Amino acid sequence: MASKRGYLIDTHCWLWWHIEPSKLSRKVIELVEDGSTTIFFSVVSAWEIVIKYRLQKLRLPLNPYEYIPKRLEISYMDVLPVQLEHTLQVENLPDHHKDPFDRLLIAQAISEKLNLISSDCQMSSYDVEIVW
Repeated sequence: MASKRGYLIDTHCWLWWHIEPSKLSRKVIELVEDGSTTIFFSVVSAWEIVIKYRLQKLRLPLNPYEYIPKRLEISYMDVLPVQLEHTLQVENLPDHHKDPFDRLLIAQAISEKLNLISSDCQMSSYDVEIVW
């Protein structure tokens, strides 16, 4: 597989990085701590966090409006916006994964030629390199 320009971190891994880093693999911790590695946080993850917080399926020390920007500031991750191309790419994905947030993250990783940091083994069914 060709060398990629960076990494897209999935929602669970991003949350674990800030709340329970012991759940992350050593490889992921090293990548995130390496200042020369470009790690992207997708607005899809922000959307997922807000929805799960509102449904009380996710607890955070602050509301997402405060929590997400503060954590992004200290983590030095770049924010990846959703582009039309990303949403259209979802149509081309096989139905291995039903979660709409994960499907859009996969589409972003493919469209942007990013490796995907994830512990979700279902994501390895797609044409994207999973790092765990």
